[in-house]
Amino acid sequence: MVKNTILIAALFLGTAFSYAQQYGGMWIPTEINEKEMKDLGMKISAKQIFDTQKPSIKDAVVQFNGGCTAEIISPKGLLLTNHHCGYGQIQAHSTVEKDYLSQGFWAKNMGEELPNPGVTVDFIVDIKEVTAQVLAGTQGLSDAEAKDLIKKNLEATQKAIATESYQKVIIKPMYYGNKYYAYVIETFKDIRLVGAPPQSIGKFGSDTDNWVWPRHTGDFSMFRIYADKNNKPAEYSKDNIPFTPKYYLPVSIKDKKENDFTFVYGFPGRTTEYLPSIAIDKIMTETDPARIAVREVALKTLDEKMRTDAATRIKYASKYASVANYWKKWIGEVEGLKKSNAVEKKRAYESQLSLKNPEIKKTLSEMYRLYNEQAPYALNNAYYGELVRNAETLSLANRFLNYMNAAEQGKLDDKSINAFKAQLSNFYKDYSGELDAQVTAKLLALYAQKTPKNFLPESYKEGFGDETKNLKVIEEWSKNSFITGRAGLNNANVTTNINKVFENKNLLMETLAKDPFMLLMAELRKAYVSNADTKFNALQQEIDVLQKKYMAQLMETDKDRKFFPDANSTLRVTYGQVKGSEPRDAVRYNYQTHVAGIMEKYIPGDYEFDVPKKLIDLYNAKDYGIYKDKTGDVPVGFTATNHTTGGNSGSPALDAYGNLIGLNFDRQWEGTMSDINYDPKLCRNIMVDTKYILFIIDKFANSKWLIDEMKIVK
Repeated sequence: MVKNTILIAALFLGTAFSYAQQYGGMWIPTEINEKEMKDLGMKISAKQIFDTQKPSIKDAVVQFNGGCTAEIISPKGLLLTNHHCGYGQIQAHSTVEKDYLSQGFWAKNMGEELPNPGVTVDFIVDIKEVTAQVLAGTQGLSDAEAKDLIKKNLEATQKAIATESYQKVIIKPMYYGNKYYAYVIETFKDIRLVGAPPQSIGKFGSDTDNWVWPRHTGDFSMFRIYADKNNKPAEYSKDNIPFTPKYYLPVSIKDKKENDFTFVYGFPGRTTEYLPSIAIDKIMTETDPARIAVREVALKTLDEKMRTDAATRIKYASKYASVANYWKKWIGEVEGLKKSNAVEKKRAYESQLSLKNPEIKKTLSEMYRLYNEQAPYALNNAYYGELVRNAETLSLANRFLNYMNAAEQGKLDDKSINAFKAQLSNFYKDYSGELDAQVTAKLLALYAQKTPKNFLPESYKEGFGDETKNLKVIEEWSKNSFITGRAGLNNANVTTNINKVFENKNLLMETLAKDPFMLLMAELRKAYVSNADTKFNALQQEIDVLQKKYMAQLMETDKDRKFFPDANSTLRVTYGQVKGSEPRDAVRYNYQTHVAGIMEKYIPGDYEFDVPKKLIDLYNAKDYGIYKDKTGDVPVGFTATNHTTGGNSGSPALDAYGNLIGLNFDRQWEGTMSDINYDPKLCRNIMVDTKYILFIIDKFANSKWLIDEMKIVK
């Protein structure tokens, strides 16, 4: 027993830094780790970061269009966010004649700024902890009873918080429901496009460089908030005026040094930092590898065709990038979890806490049992989900099944039918039935090989495991299938004349009912729901209850640890230092890239690595103005140890004094496991340098009028 205790202590002490949260954490702005931030070099106070009584940095940070972050950088409501966050708006304004994606867009004055119906920005006016109100009366109740009472308490608490007519209140659970916080939000709805570089700058490196360092992407775009004459939120109107913010960020063009303090302010999406070791092990060894395997087959099949056919490359470019995005992320996540010894560290931590609190050991024992029981269902969930997502013809069949079910239940009206037709139209424009027949055939074979027979439909158990046979069968099905668009209906084709094929609804339903892909998908779905999904979800509900209990026990037992809640798309602060990295043996990355690196990657005419002529001219002339650093070149990107995730796209990176020094847009591949296990040795966030942003605005776009709005710190 003594030996075991010593071994556990040694393991824990050897990895204790991981749980001190040094450099890590996504902190609620009202509860930031101010002492550690100042120890690392911060020169401002917590009040300057978040204050409801006077202007503070939080008044310059907004959630952009529900998914990204943006920041105000002028007294006239000028917004900065990522190019990929504004991509949809840039695309919406683009035409063949005015291709803003390829050419960029720069308004010459406010009158040329372009409106974007539906786009919003949210300000956080206040944050209040409301745990006592939400959990009032729940002690001693069953889980079901407590859930019902919490729902009532949430509604009552929300109504009790005083707001203006243009504000709303959202209450979010933290620490798996052990705490609750209310957010008072103001939403502005008149958001206009001001400027964006061409995608040869804003998406430079595209798929190849995604999640990768060194990086040379100028991932930024600019918008402006407009308000009514009283500076309040309003729908778009030509009479609206530029919004006057309570606070805007000064923009620094000072040189950066390794180990400089930095912090990032934004709306991170989702993390799971407090999972037990058994859950991390299942992700690392089972579910992530399953998802990777499916996408690998799909990507390889698409790539073979895209490399030999330009039309296919164009048609599938966006889709391929989407599939590759998380494929690449999951590979990095698995490697990072292994390299950081995440499971071993977590087990040592669990053992150490179990010695302090035996109740933790009981909770963990039950969680281990549930995760092991859930494992085969979780694995099938991973394979099935990826099959239906990446075999597009099956995904299409799944949509048509939903349509048929809604029709049979009398739930279809003109609005829902038109919406479905619009979805189909959007789907078919980038779909090849012939190419996807190959993807579907190969993925069906993989699914048959990797799935236990008791999870498969009866008709599937003896078939589809042979890839060569599948390719012949699925191609024959595809040629004669209505939903692939390779066979017509009502003298029309669904890929080119959707309205006509929907004219005869009875014929449509009869045709769908006989389509081989519809029959197969119906069987696959039925088998998945009855054999895996129901059991998976039931066990997950039990796990969720225990996770809440486990979280409470962690906070009660580990008094030396400062806890932060997992990300959930609420406003957070994370902090760290400007740093390079050593992700592998004999590999050392500097913390900063420069324009010279763009030219090293330049491939004329390439869709990922082409460079605009004007940027080449500026480089050749070394016409860098005030934006060069001590090397004589313009810095493009830099890395730091800030703990970020999806949703932090567009977040401001700030220096020790609260000045804007960069724009967050990605993470380094070797550290993408930070959503589960943050390790400051491996995890790096990637930011566009403000010097490069201002250089492009000023020298490339000739938009100095925008620079003149800002407060530049030299």
